[in-house]
Amino acid sequence: MNGAIAVVGIGADGWDGLPESSRRVLRTAEVLVGAPRQLALLPADCAGERITWPSPLRPAVPGLLAAHEGRAVAVLASGDPSFHGIARTLAETVGADRLRVHPHPSSVSYACARLGWPLEAVETVSLVARPLAALSAALHDGRRLLVLSEGAGTAARVAELLRATGWGGTRIRVLEQLGGPGERLLDGTAADWPHERTDPLNVLALDCARDPGTLRLGTVPGLPDAAYEHDGQLTKRYVRAATLAALAPAPGELLWDIGGGSGSIGVEWMRAHRSCRAIAVERSPERAARIARNADALGVPGLEVVTGPAPAALAGLPTPDAVFIGGGLTAPGLLDTCWDALPPGGRLVANTVTLESEALLADHYRRRGGELVRLAVSTAVPVGGFTGWRQAMPVTQWSVTKGCTEE
Repeated sequence: MNGAIAVVGIGADGWDGLPESSRRVLRTAEVLVGAPRQLALLPADCAGERITWPSPLRPAVPGLLAAHEGRAVAVLASGDPSFHGIARTLAETVGADRLRVHPHPSSVSYACARLGWPLEAVETVSLVARPLAALSAALHDGRRLLVLSEGAGTAARVAELLRATGWGGTRIRVLEQLGGPGERLLDGTAADWPHERTDPLNVLALDCARDPGTLRLGTVPGLPDAAYEHDGQLTKRYVRAATLAALAPAPGELLWDIGGGSGSIGVEWMRAHRSCRAIAVERSPERAARIARNADALGVPGLEVVTGPAPAALAGLPTPDAVFIGGGLTAPGLLDTCWDALPPGGRLVANTVTLESEALLADHYRRRGGELVRLAVSTAVPVGGFTGWRQAMPVTQWSVTKGCTEE
């Protein structure tokens, strides 16, 4: 296919809200592709063949476009096609240079205009085809969030999640049919939200309010240990913070968290940036299930859990940018397998509390360099009527970055 594909944003105000440049594209298109609701907004003089997107949409895109090769194709999108819209899927399918995008104000722009919120200061979370638990990582007292809704039941589901996780005082406003003649605003709190269903075309605005007694979770590594469900197999808070600092997550990177335990390293790696990815490898099915629950509770439901022993369970996994080994260091070949999996510039961090594993790390440190440190944490505890220090088991940590010439 050599011709350009027009991608035209359209809002709830329909044809009346389109600039003449977008109208001209739609009038001259030979093929018009969109959702039934979008196609119904076009007048009769848009005479092109009308095609409704099949479901699921993404797998159908290449075949549908190939079937109309050589014809003038216009794809309809809600609001700004490049903001959580179809333009991304099309660019990944046919290449961005093939697209001619005609944006319309996004629902987020409309919502901020109605609420008087500065657009640049508001975080947006999409729940379209995404788990509801993804909202949890964005909840911070006093923050304003805009939530892209999946449909008529989204507001009720969000209110239920907020009540269940200690955010019942959060104010919820549902902005329906933004920019259209049927525009309406529903207002309430999560604690007493009365609307089971809303108009399917809506955006949620949240004024986050943490309930008294709800655990406060910050944005940097080292969440309170109480934030996790665990059986004692947990990288403790202060060691976890030091471990994440050594792993140094960056946007878009992938972590292997080996010997996942409760999943805390993978969880906090993913909380560092919404595009960070992690795979936790855990041999115990019970602990693997616990990792998934912790990931949901802490707002990173995309954390992948592989159940099985390492290094065997690592076969076929995508190439990591960083590897953390928190358990199973003495498994034959594990360290070498992880090292070989890393690309140049990849980081490896391993923690241990046993002499046997410490000797193994010392040997790899001698051969490959990096940093070998011992982390010791003491906590003040009552000693009779006084206070003394109780020291946790010291943790030996090896961290290293793979050089460009190493194999």
